[in-house]
Parts: sequence; structure tokens; C-alpha cells
Amino acid sequence: MLLETPIGWGLLFVIGIFAGVLSGLMGIGGGLLMVPALTLFGVPVVQATATSLVGVFLSTVSGSAHNLSVGDLNWKASLILALFGVITAQVGAWIGDHIADAWLSLSFAVFLLVTIYLMNLRQQLQHKESEIEAQTLELETHPSELSDSSTPSNRFVPLVGIGLLAGALSGLFGIGGGVVKVPLQMLFLGESIKTAVRTSLGAIGAIAASGLAQHAYNHNVLWIPGLCLGMGGIMGAQVGTRLLPRLSDRVVKILFAIFLLTLSIYMASHGILELASQTNSSKLDV
Repeated sequence: MLLETPIGWGLLFVIGIFAGVLSGLMGIGGGLLMVPALTLFGVPVVQATATSLVGVFLSTVSGSAHNLSVGDLNWKASLILALFGVITAQVGAWIGDHIADAWLSLSFAVFLLVTIYLMNLRQQLQHKESEIEAQTLELETHPSELSDSSTPSNRFVPLVGIGLLAGALSGLFGIGGGVVKVPLQMLFLGESIKTAVRTSLGAIGAIAASGLAQHAYNHNVLWIPGLCLGMGGIMGAQVGTRLLPRLSDRVVKILFAIFLLTLSIYMASHGILELASQTNSSKLDV
């Protein structure tokens, strides 16, 4: 099996780099790339989601460490997202372990389509982001103030809800939940996209660790492939977090939407083929 050879490990390392760049740029865990890539190696979806969480955890810790070092991380908001996300990550991992491979693939495809919608929602909120950036210009001039920004009570409930939803998706699909957290933070908390990305990334490591613990208990994790993804993710996240302030949001959003659509088509095809295979097997048994 290619996944058990040095060539396969090298390919996973490269995939991890790309996933890490996406992680740093968009506040996601990178599982959206890692899971389909692992299925291409013949790994069942439940093992692919579990293994991807190793890479997600390492890459997000790497990116968040950089953001924290330069004072761009609101660690209080990230902590709230993480604490409540950890709770539902266990639930998501348990559900994923009890769903047939075919239906998990189809569910993942639907989720990717929903993600495209959420990305479009970000674009619709672009004008609101401009107003927020003008109001927070002084904070951006002094990054240390941003990292120590308070989390007032009127932000607590939305952060809890966002964390709970993102945690469930993390455990179920092997992702960090950033594709949900970022647009919801913009919508309900009025954050700029770059602030939301950094806050989301800061929470993903803990959420992914929780889902990983559940999958490890169920013996679903392929540790060597996961570490290969993670080592690449550590490098890629450093690149992504440094590119974030320099790239056009519009270009990144368009490319990401195309990327998600491609993955959605692939995962849907994978699920349909699995269902067809199960149907044929049932007919043969009869």
C-alpha cells in the first residue's frame, strides 16, 4: 500500500504543507484537503477523518503560535470557542464512528456545498467589514491591544453557540470547523475577516485534539500518515499566517470556492460508488 511507503509519506508531507497554508490563510484546520487526499490512498473515510485531525492539530498550533507571538490573537475569544467546541467534538466523533462510509462521504459533500454558501456570505458582509476596519484602525496599529481584547458578556453567548456547532463538525468530518466559525463570527460578532480567521485558528487546535482523542480511543487513527501531514502542516501554517495580511480577500475566496466545489464533487462520487457497491453486494448475497 502506497500509504505505508516513504513515497507515500512524502506525498502526505506535501499535502500537509498545502493544508497548512490554507489553515493560516483562512482560519481552517486543513481537514478539507487532508480527508479527500487520504481517501485517494484507499483509506476509509472514518479513518481518514481521524488521521487528518493529527495534521489539523499540529498545523493550527503552529499558525496560532505565530499569531500569538506578534500579538494578533484574541486568546480569550479563542478559548471560549475551544472550550465549548471540545464538548461537541466528542459527540461528532462518536456519530462518525457509527455512520456507514458511503453516507459519511455524501454528508461531507453536502457540507462542502454549505461551506461555499458561507464563503459567499462573507462576501456579502464585505461592506460591513470595511466599517469595522475603520473603527478598529487604532487596535490594528497596536496589535498588542488586540491580543488582550476583552470578551464582553454580549459576545459570550454567540461564541458559545459557534463553538458548539464547530466542535460537532470537527469530530464528525475531521475538520477544525473554521469554515463555520469565521463567517458566523463576522455575522454575529461584527468581526473583520482577518480577526475572525485568527480567532478561529486559535480555537481549532483544542477542538481537533478532543476529536482526535475520541478517534484514538476507537483505534481509527493512522499515526505515521497523520504525523507526516502534521509536519507539513507546521511549515505551511507558518507561510499562511504570514501571507494573510498581504493577499486580496476576493482572490482567496474565489479560489477557495472552486477548491471546495471540486472536493464536493469528488466526495459525492465516492459516496455514490460506495452505495452502488453495497447494492451490488446485497443483490449477490440474495
